[in-house]
Amino acid sequence: MSTGPARRREHQPAYWYSDLPVPLFARALAWLYGILTGLRRWFYRVGLLRRRHPGVPVLVVGNITAGGAGKTPLTIALANRLQQEGWTPGIASRGYGRTDAASPVWVEAKTAPAVGGDEPVLMARRTGVKLRADRDRAAAAAALAKAGCDIILCDDGLQHYRLKRDIEIEVVDGARRYGNGRLLPAGPLRELPPRGDACDFRVINVANAPVSDVNGTGFGEWPMRLASHDAVPVLGGRPRPLAAFAGHRVHAVAGIGNPERFFAMLRALDIAVVPHAFADHHRYRAEDFQFGSPLPVLMTEKDAVKCAGFATEAFFSVPVSAELPEGFWVSLLDRIGQVGKA
Repeated sequence: MSTGPARRREHQPAYWYSDLPVPLFARALAWLYGILTGLRRWFYRVGLLRRRHPGVPVLVVGNITAGGAGKTPLTIALANRLQQEGWTPGIASRGYGRTDAASPVWVEAKTAPAVGGDEPVLMARRTGVKLRADRDRAAAAAALAKAGCDIILCDDGLQHYRLKRDIEIEVVDGARRYGNGRLLPAGPLRELPPRGDACDFRVINVANAPVSDVNGTGFGEWPMRLASHDAVPVLGGRPRPLAAFAGHRVHAVAGIGNPERFFAMLRALDIAVVPHAFADHHRYRAEDFQFGSPLPVLMTEKDAVKCAGFATEAFFSVPVSAELPEGFWVSLLDRIGQVGKA
């Protein structure tokens, strides 16, 4: 068995986030993709395709790039803060990776990730709010409103135009931004940057940098720090400070949109990382962890929810919490208040 890093099981072209030349076929497909997505947006804008609103405020969290940017921790933070402010939020999610993606499902903390999706299960555990997984986010929002939620958070729904929304938050990876600035598959963009400019808020994921450090953020952009302090045994038990792993080698496992962000966070804590990057939403098996050396295994919380069935005492989950400036919350709550009065 190899002791080196696991091969990543997804193909993300190197030219997406570099100055490498883009193949002609990718540029041609991007041109076609741009026409088709532009027509779809126009159909919704002029009413040829119907949009639905659940009758309560709708806040969409999303990004215009393919892959992760930090939407899930931000959605968790939003749900928790709104509860503190007296709201009854519900979360609408596609539930990517579910075995039966065609059937909507209510997701709870004890729902199996294969049934509810890894991110919905994680959000349900961290927030305790009602969560509906459905490919049709508009139908999910309607179900949540009917169930008593007075504000809907739509996780990863920026391009789901069928759901009429009141507030949009764009989340941007602070390190990678928009890559080469090209549309799929020539680049990482699902929509061009002006689409992000049209959102009400832009949140920049600065990873583990101090939230007061606005390097990499510009005017009108809010920095979001992902803070983590403990490693939680996947099998249960007392958390260990991440500082306890400083100076030691660990296997670091990440099946997220940008695994390097997780590895860099651990390295910043002086932890010697043996990286194992998997595809986003990877369905883990015990065989995936045959690394050949008996080191502790630190993984993202999103990955850990799928590993409880075969985890050992060496498996630890590393939860992260989104931290944003208080000014962001003041501005957002004021905007929500305006929507509620409309």
